[in-house]
Amino acid sequence: MENEKDNFWLWIGGVIVLTIVLVVMLKQRENEVSGWDGSYAQSAAEVDKALNRNHMKNN
Repeated sequence: MENEKDNFWLWIGGVIVLTIVLVVMLKQRENEVSGWDGSYAQSAAEVDKALNRNHMKNN
């Protein structure tokens, strides 16, 4: 009986670890596909540059 309890908690722990690993892997893949891996910062810099250029042009 005691051995069955130990195995039960090992299975539960394994399922939890597997779930966490899968979520992290899927989130990483989602970020890679969506372009969130640095291209956002580059786009934001381009927008700031364009806004500054328009501001200087209007003044």
